Amino acid sequence: MRIPTATYRIQFNTDFRFDQARNIVDYLSQLGISDLYASPIFKATTGSTHGYDVADPTRLNPELGAPESFDNLIEELQNYQMGWLQDIVPNHMAYSSENQWLMDLLENGISSDYVDYFDVAWNSPFESSKEPLLVPLLGNFYGESLENGEIQLKYNQDGLSVNYYSLSIPLNLESHGTFLTYNLGKLAKALGRRDPNFIKLLGILYLLKNVASEDLTAKQRQDQVDFVKGLLWEVYSDNAEVKRFVDENIQIFNGEAGNSESFNLLDNLLSQQFFRLAYWKVGAEEINYRRFFTVNELISMKVDVFKVFNHTHELIAQLVKDGKFTGLRIDHIDGLYDPTQYLHWLREKVGDTYITVEKILQPGENLPPVWDTQGTSGYDYLNYVNSLFCQTENEERFEQIYQNTIGFQASFEKVVFEKKSLIIDKNLAGDVDNLASLLKKISGRYRYGNDFTLNGLQRAIAEVLTRFSIYRTYTTSEGVLDSDRPYIKDVIEAAKEQSPLLINELDFIEKLLLLEYDSFLTQIEKDQWLYFVMRMQQYTGPLMAKGVEDTAFYVYNRLISLNEVGGEPDRFGITIAEFHDYNQQRQQQWSHAMSATSSHDTKRGEDVRARLNVLSEIPDEWQQHLQTWIAINRDRKTKVKNVLFPDRNDEYALYQILVGAFPFLKHEQEGFTTRVKDYLLKAIREAKVYTAWLRPNATYEDACMRFVEAVLDPSSSNQFLESLLPFQQKIAFYGVLNSLSQVLLKITSPGCPDFYQGCELWDLSLVDPDNRRPVDFEQRAAFLTDIQHRIQTDLSSLVVELLETKEDGRIKLFLVLQALKARTKYLSVFQEGSYQPLEVVGAQCDRVIAFARQQEHTSVITVVPRFLTTLVQPGEYPLGNQIWADTTIKLPAQCSSAWHDLITGQSIEQGGDLRVGELLNQFPVALLTNATL
Repeated sequence: MRIPTATYRIQFNTDFRFDQARNIVDYLSQLGISDLYASPIFKATTGSTHGYDVADPTRLNPELGAPESFDNLIEELQNYQMGWLQDIVPNHMAYSSENQWLMDLLENGISSDYVDYFDVAWNSPFESSKEPLLVPLLGNFYGESLENGEIQLKYNQDGLSVNYYSLSIPLNLESHGTFLTYNLGKLAKALGRRDPNFIKLLGILYLLKNVASEDLTAKQRQDQVDFVKGLLWEVYSDNAEVKRFVDENIQIFNGEAGNSESFNLLDNLLSQQFFRLAYWKVGAEEINYRRFFTVNELISMKVDVFKVFNHTHELIAQLVKDGKFTGLRIDHIDGLYDPTQYLHWLREKVGDTYITVEKILQPGENLPPVWDTQGTSGYDYLNYVNSLFCQTENEERFEQIYQNTIGFQASFEKVVFEKKSLIIDKNLAGDVDNLASLLKKISGRYRYGNDFTLNGLQRAIAEVLTRFSIYRTYTTSEGVLDSDRPYIKDVIEAAKEQSPLLINELDFIEKLLLLEYDSFLTQIEKDQWLYFVMRMQQYTGPLMAKGVEDTAFYVYNRLISLNEVGGEPDRFGITIAEFHDYNQQRQQQWSHAMSATSSHDTKRGEDVRARLNVLSEIPDEWQQHLQTWIAINRDRKTKVKNVLFPDRNDEYALYQILVGAFPFLKHEQEGFTTRVKDYLLKAIREAKVYTAWLRPNATYEDACMRFVEAVLDPSSSNQFLESLLPFQQKIAFYGVLNSLSQVLLKITSPGCPDFYQGCELWDLSLVDPDNRRPVDFEQRAAFLTDIQHRIQTDLSSLVVELLETKEDGRIKLFLVLQALKARTKYLSVFQEGSYQPLEVVGAQCDRVIAFARQQEHTSVITVVPRFLTTLVQPGEYPLGNQIWADTTIKLPAQCSSAWHDLITGQSIEQGGDLRVGELLNQFPVALLTNATL
């Protein structure tokens, strides 16, 4: 198995294709990256900016380049001995006309070859339904869309289709009979009933009737469909009268604006389909297919069906076999019906290949031990390393400031429950209804469940779903995992406390979740129990993601650097001991898991968070500035019915964004106002307090946009900017120090360090799509070349220069280069060596994190500082004995006294323990080795 030394995430899109990636391979290799980590590169919907809306997983995306370009990129990587870690999407595909498998399903219904491919009501083993599959993609009510002429019938060689802007869905073959028989007498008069073309048309109608009535296999039906469509196109193309007849019918069926009756024909035709066009909001309550989270445009797959797994993974497996993919990252594994089975099949298919999973772990939670994987894609590491820089002892003071500023108490736990409940009510109601209907069928067979009502079961299921503190459990036919049992019991207990009137229903649900089968159950009944449990497991994750990450995280704004994917905002930092414990456990169990600090999913870039964590050190100063800014900007708000917009909570969050994301350099400030407005609009809609994606409130949104423009007005009379910028620059300086510490910790901790594109310089991005902005690789390559040259010629003066010019980000690039160089040189120490926390003593002991990675006689020691606002003045680096005084790192007995700093090149001769002031006398962090260079 190839274990990456360091990965670099690339977001492929139409503006960054295979050829552009090939141009940066040399740069990535020089930087110390071992594996390119690619966003999904399979055929996606046209113009996709992220690749997760896969339309065909068996093809590479032609928008990213020709197959030759992909092969050339692979060849270039292999020339540099670099690997390729591929992000794959087994959970869902695009609900789009470009998804030919789905179009075949919508056209042919349960006769389709792809009926088992998608997670729809038609193929559910215990709750199947033959009602039309919902297509909730209309921008308005169906009737209005129809009579506005937005829904149009079209005909081409592929047959009849219904079209709504870019959406085009083929109509079932039987519909062609309905269409062709309309006004057929008119065509008979024009051609004559004995005309060969008219006779052909009658023959086609006869075939259509047989296709509709005969009991055909899927393949036989498809052969018939293709044959009939071919005949129809032939007669349409060859005869002007037939063409005129069809074209006139198309025009008639498409109706006449202002004449509602004229749309009856098309309305009737659409009522005969295997699908139902609907307003997109209908999906929340009447969904009959499983989605990715609550996104109507992404339909979930049934990769638990072996033939579906094989087909969707055939290209992936081939590219692994060919040595082009050397690793896989599994997107949203919690969405799968049976993740354990999936990973087993995947391992059998790709063999000894590096595999990581996108899995959100809550504090104290671990990956299921039965999973054959190298670990997570790194969000757990992100939150631990980020929390190190939040000063825990100031939590109470920070909470007081937050509550005083916004004017009310807002516990995170309460916000989470309210927002989860909101998502269930507004976005997942249809999914809960489906679960309740299945549970009603199960409970009705038992005397103790016979009286349960559908409404009561709906409420009980909602209670259970909202109370889960983890993303999901992993019960299978093998039973309930021991690690999951406590979570299930805690959930049921909490639900009973809040809803005592539902105790009987909750007891029954607990019995099911724990698979406490009664002795009299048949195997079919046991299978039905298990099916319900495994279906229910698939919805706790989406609810956590939408209710917490995409809603509560935009409402609870106490310190938004903690509001990150997989984070716990009410957990105000961690201790150094907790960080060491986490790293030791990771080294023992998941030593090759990925370590991320930024990703395509993060809500704020790593250096924005590094800045915002500084606020936790200076709560009083933060409060003073808040009070000043609120007073200055009061007149910039919009009064609506005696209420000022934006409200204090959104205003409070905005000030954090400005402090955290304000660019270092003047030229980078161009467009910053637009970026902030885009961010704030997304944030307030996600919060779902005054406005939302489902119900935009123009009054509130406009007030917020005007407020941003006013507070960021660059005119010289802007008192707010005069107050903000000096404070922001101070925070930014300490943020630099946090960032450097964070980078070195990531590279040297157990796990594989992952770098999101562009983050080797300062990453001041906000939530997507802001974090998918183009990266200036030419600038980075030029910086790297110069730094490499200066390291060889005059390292000492380079370090001094980088400290003086920190704003351009070269200091971070330099650290990444030097640390990855060390990681590559001592790779076995980092991948296989032990992890040993080092005790720090002295006056500033709590400000230093130190640990050793050891293998046999080789040691590499990491030393980084934190909490520096009260130790050094802004602009003053924490260097030398005068700063660190007696602060000392205790070393194990008989440890070397000769050390070399792999960052600055300095040699350190100290007998016994290491004085921090001696280690940090040239650069803010240190990476030491006792190995002979």
